[in-house]
Amino acid sequence: MERFKALLDELKCTGKLSGEGWLYLLSRPADSFRNAAASLAEKITIERFGNKIFVRGIVEFSNFCSNDCYYCGIRCSNKKTERYRLEEKEILECCSAGYEYGFRTFVLQSGEDAFWNPERLAVLVKKIKARFPECAVTLSVGELERPQYQQLFDAGCDRYLLRHESASPEHYAMIHPERQKWSSRMKCLQDLKEIGFQTGCGFMVGSPGQTLEHLVCDMEFLSSFKPHMIGIGPFIPHCDTPYAKEKSGSVELTLLLLSLCRIMLPDVLLPATTALGTLLPDGRELGIRAGANVVMPNISPAECREKYSLYNNKNSADPGSTGVLQSGLQKKLAAIGREIVIARGDYGEKIC
Repeated sequence: MERFKALLDELKCTGKLSGEGWLYLLSRPADSFRNAAASLAEKITIERFGNKIFVRGIVEFSNFCSNDCYYCGIRCSNKKTERYRLEEKEILECCSAGYEYGFRTFVLQSGEDAFWNPERLAVLVKKIKARFPECAVTLSVGELERPQYQQLFDAGCDRYLLRHESASPEHYAMIHPERQKWSSRMKCLQDLKEIGFQTGCGFMVGSPGQTLEHLVCDMEFLSSFKPHMIGIGPFIPHCDTPYAKEKSGSVELTLLLLSLCRIMLPDVLLPATTALGTLLPDGRELGIRAGANVVMPNISPAECREKYSLYNNKNSADPGSTGVLQSGLQKKLAAIGREIVIARGDYGEKIC
């Protein structure tokens, strides 16, 4: 335990570790080690953000996707998926409802859908920003060319989420078809950050073929890239993918990684992901106690949520028509000493 705590202190002070140091931390997910990391991460979170939790309303507006990621339920090869695509009017209605609930960030997420090209998305972003000028818009629509990202940024898009999935080229190639390139994913992330987006990346814990050495690559990448947001959740299989019979990723290791991300990058926006809440009833709360400071309820139309099935048994509870401050979510957070704040929750924003 002494060496474990010494490495945590080194990570806090320098924001990086040697490969051997990372391996030592990641190979000790036992409760005593994980709790030590969570305690330090929670302390840092409270110092930076007080007891406040940022919320984002997710609109999953299309499950059409041209990609064929082996782990994903909406991959183009899955012919059992019932496809849907929201119209602009429906997306704006979701945002209007979300605004009334108390959200000041809208996350528009979809598969890589050619219909929703950058031109259409730019028009949509402009309309959202005109209607809700104090709100932030986040897009998560996959890989595009740099001029297309620039077009979306110029339209008013504030943030962009693009999970890197694996910082190891070898592992990335294992979980994606050959035409999907690790180098392309990394270039997109670099373009997004250079353009000026608040940029998010992330990965699954326990995805097929993943080793601790692969996770070391992920942590070293995060240390050098310094994203503004990091999405980490356990792998959960989908019944209609090649990985249907694989086991889910470790919640305990996921929580440890969340804590290490907070210690390494103290200002990062770190969600307690839906996947954590899917595997454990209190998974989201455990994520927050481990250092997360963001939750992302689903504000998509109820009839669409089961169709946006990235993995099985996805937890897609909404905030309720009474709004986030009166919701069951707020009560659960209050039970662990946290409070939802109605704010954009930008990177670097301190609300104590």
